[in-house]
Amino acid sequence: MCGNNMSVPLPAIVPAARKATAAVIFLHGLGDTGHGWAEAFAGIRTPHVKYICPHAPIKPVTLNMGMSMPSWFDIIGLQTDAEEDEAGIKQASENIKALIDQEVKNGIPSHRIVLGGFSQGGALSLYTALTTQQKLGGVVALSCWLPLRNSFPQASANSANKEMNVLQCHGEADPLVPVTFGCLTVEKLKTLCNPSNITFKTYPRMPHSACPELSDRNSFEEVL
Repeated sequence: MCGNNMSVPLPAIVPAARKATAAVIFLHGLGDTGHGWAEAFAGIRTPHVKYICPHAPIKPVTLNMGMSMPSWFDIIGLQTDAEEDEAGIKQASENIKALIDQEVKNGIPSHRIVLGGFSQGGALSLYTALTTQQKLGGVVALSCWLPLRNSFPQASANSANKEMNVLQCHGEADPLVPVTFGCLTVEKLKTLCNPSNITFKTYPRMPHSACPELSDRNSFEEVL
């Protein structure tokens, strides 16, 4: 990773089969690492896309009784009115923006970079895309929510990504991040971005997990 998290291992990377002209930066969920998602992306490897799966730092999580685990930021509660770790969310977002900047320096235009994530990682990907000044290819947000939603539209007033493509997916049987969170998020996104560029898909009987349809090649080619 970047920023202040120098002790965090380097991201898991699935290189493009040929020359990388696009990149996906995908953020895992709470308590996970980037390795599992990197393995999944290795199965859908494409000639021109590089997949980057960073690892969150280890830190105490209030929601889990203060236990330390991989977490992009602290989660205090999952209620819609729960207090949020504003400083942690903003710092994590800056770290992801540094990853984007590095890929641009590596020769991949920012509009050919897609941010994605699952659960907490999806939340961070949405927040980062709406606050960065780099014009992105889009966002793939799985089973998540929009953090610091009350800071918008102020934070996105000068956003470079009002026209970005967003693919948001959610399991209808999710007991941890209810599908209502996904519905509230997509409605908020439609006030911040071009509604015609936002796609929201739900999956019957799917809990808080991913399925092959969520992480297949087409999901990312839709937004690139």
